[in-house]
Amino acid sequence: MTRTHSPDPDAAPVRPTEQDEVAAAGSELLGGPAGRRVAPGPAGWWSPVRVVVLLAVGMFALGMVQKVPCYNGAWFSGKTSQYVRACYSDIPHLFAGRGFADGLVPYFDRIPHSVSGGMTYLEYPVLTGAFMQVAAWLTPGGDLQHREQLYWMVNAGMLMACAAVLVACVARTHRRRPWDALLVALAPALALTATINWDLLAVALTAAGMLLWARSRPLASGVLIGLATAAKLYPALLLGPLLVLCWRAGRQREFGAALGGAVVSWLCVNVPVMLLAPQGWSKFYSFSQERPVDFGSLWLVISQRTGNPLEDANLYAMVLMALGCAGIGALALWAPRRPRLAQLSFLVIALFVLTNKVYSPQYVLWLIPLAALARPKWRDFLIWQACEVVYFLGIWLYLAYTGSGDKHQGLPPEGYQLVILVHLLGTLYLCAVVVRDALRPERDVVRVDGSDDPSGGVLDRAPDVFAPGRSRLRHKHAARFEGTYVRWGTPTH
Repeated sequence: MTRTHSPDPDAAPVRPTEQDEVAAAGSELLGGPAGRRVAPGPAGWWSPVRVVVLLAVGMFALGMVQKVPCYNGAWFSGKTSQYVRACYSDIPHLFAGRGFADGLVPYFDRIPHSVSGGMTYLEYPVLTGAFMQVAAWLTPGGDLQHREQLYWMVNAGMLMACAAVLVACVARTHRRRPWDALLVALAPALALTATINWDLLAVALTAAGMLLWARSRPLASGVLIGLATAAKLYPALLLGPLLVLCWRAGRQREFGAALGGAVVSWLCVNVPVMLLAPQGWSKFYSFSQERPVDFGSLWLVISQRTGNPLEDANLYAMVLMALGCAGIGALALWAPRRPRLAQLSFLVIALFVLTNKVYSPQYVLWLIPLAALARPKWRDFLIWQACEVVYFLGIWLYLAYTGSGDKHQGLPPEGYQLVILVHLLGTLYLCAVVVRDALRPERDVVRVDGSDDPSGGVLDRAPDVFAPGRSRLRHKHAARFEGTYVRWGTPTH
């Protein structure tokens, strides 16, 4: 070892066509891989961030076009038509179904329950409910069908802005790898599921929170994670990987700032509704607890195959989640080199998706940006995306089958069970390669240039304070891979 260095954050961005054979092959459509005559500096107005944002908006627009058959009538002509055309969306149906068309106030006013015939409250977290309400205020008047169409259009415009924020944040998270955001911008599942529900709001806030953590601003990062949790519950799970990594690196103070920011911002959003409309506020949490085994889950496959309704699915899911989190925690502490934050974040959210008692098709949005940061390899990403597209088509065909009466047009239960297994196996495959990268850092494409954790913020190149999986010698000198040595995350040659 003769000298130490770390990658220059201001160096030219890493070009995917130089590292990824699939990206290089795909670039032939645009003239081939970047060559030696390409200018190494900034490309004027066409910066990587602007390019990926424009591509994301274009893909989002294609996803809207895919919903045109439903917009033009399939949403309003019975269940089967919208399922056969695979263009279903909750948004127009809930405009009337959750009282927005009648001017009811979420959490304060009761709405008719579509199944029991009684009265209930909106079953979404507070910030998502506010998003839905703002869209309702922006929707012009007219007959109900026309207003439902416009409500979907207004929401689509707001969600498109969320998609733009999402890819911009992903592009800026790894300073030298902005082009990894192309995985998000061009993800087929993003285009297909972006306007099914309101998940993109939480996804964009989570991506912004991860960007601020990468910029070593833990308090601001925590505030955004708290806001994301006020829109959807899953972002709170990211605090688990942060805790374990900060523990290993001796950065408990920064974790405390992030946790405090998350708690305070979540409380600021929720406490007013909690105090003024406690029953309406608690509906989301009671609904999540009481919801039976539903679409897309492993538990549905087991239930259908055995004929057992699995009333204890909540307990089973919690046990599996706890065991999986323990395994991820062990990986974080015992890996020869501290795993990257994006890797552990992806694994935790994927674990939640795999063990949860329901998997709606838009839940894939939670994983797409994390997958792009954790494993920015086109082959693996596209394998997983292909599985998700199969599931996207399969669930609508299954709903067409169950909604077509005696005609049974669509995918029978046995076929839908196979589709669920395809989704589960695709997600498990991506989890497996991420775990392999954590255990064998020389296989991690983010680290091949000597980087440590570009999205880690205060964790990037921080020394380990607690690492039970490493001997004293390895703790001092660290791992060797492909002729490179790393000490405290800083490569030396």
